[in-house]
Amino acid sequence: MSGPGAQQQIRFCEAPDGVRIAYAVSGTGPPMLISTCWLSHLQHDWESPVWRHFLEDLGSFATLIRYDERGHGLSDWDVEDHGLEARIGDLEAVADHAGLDRFALMAMAQGGPPAIAYTHRHPERVSRLLFYSSYAAAMPDPTPEELELFETFEQMIKVGFGRPGSEFRRVFTSMMIPGATEEQMRWLDELQRVATSASTAYLARQQRARANCLPLLDQLDLPTLVLHGLHDQMNGFECGRALAAGIRGARLVPLETRNHIVLGDEPAWPVFVEEVRRFLAPEGPTVAVPSTSAISGREREVLTLVAAGRTNDEIAAELVLSVRTVERHLQNVYVKLGVRGPSARAAAAAALART
Repeated sequence: MSGPGAQQQIRFCEAPDGVRIAYAVSGTGPPMLISTCWLSHLQHDWESPVWRHFLEDLGSFATLIRYDERGHGLSDWDVEDHGLEARIGDLEAVADHAGLDRFALMAMAQGGPPAIAYTHRHPERVSRLLFYSSYAAAMPDPTPEELELFETFEQMIKVGFGRPGSEFRRVFTSMMIPGATEEQMRWLDELQRVATSASTAYLARQQRARANCLPLLDQLDLPTLVLHGLHDQMNGFECGRALAAGIRGARLVPLETRNHIVLGDEPAWPVFVEEVRRFLAPEGPTVAVPSTSAISGREREVLTLVAAGRTNDEIAAELVLSVRTVERHLQNVYVKLGVRGPSARAAAAAALART
């Protein structure tokens, strides 16, 4: 691996319950702690055709602190407790051991709930909050069909993860990176095998399903960026939309991709990198907002929903209006704010939602 921060430093710390957690530091720039995703192996990921671009490109402007979740990778495997409180403790242990005073926190996939809870408990330490293909609640209100699918996946993990062949693991690979090459798919097949045991994968999935931090979202007050694939098959786009709608002033960036893990050779990747780079810039995200005193209550409702990533059709349904009425409200707002063009309008909407 070449580029800035080409050498990672692997360290170990102890969680409150005594579990040893492995974490790695790489890259240069302001610190960004990554609340880990479902599957990781700090050493195996280092030469990955699926993750290499993430480490190289983000490491060119940020110091990345990432860790293997309990029961995974280089962290202790013989673990029974994968509940939310234990995972929050792991995040706290890594932040403390790494000597992080104030830092950006990125939640990847299943890392959403512990990142939300940590930020709620330690608001003085988190400067910016980012979500990448993540969620606040694993299964907040599942339908019977969703429960049946969840149980089917559980059984596939239980009987298939430890097999020498990759047939069972390929099902998850195909959902995570449907646009990948065969080389990338084979690597992710192998990651599932080496990252954890079948029994741990099964147990951790059961316990993660109970995590629900939706009630904490409206209590967070910090710059927040939500990046989510429009066609993500693992965590649907509605998960990202719920995060952006629940956190005051959060900005949602839809990514045009089918992949849960955005790959380095697809158009969505440079968009992702530039959004993160700008968000982490020392001066922070800024938008000049004209006076909003002339905006009516109904117009403010419409514009706030725009800032949350809603379409005109969705806004009309939620506010019980016609689509034409929503469009008229928006035109009136943009005239009052003196903005024009899609980018300027989106920026004004996001900034207005903060007021």
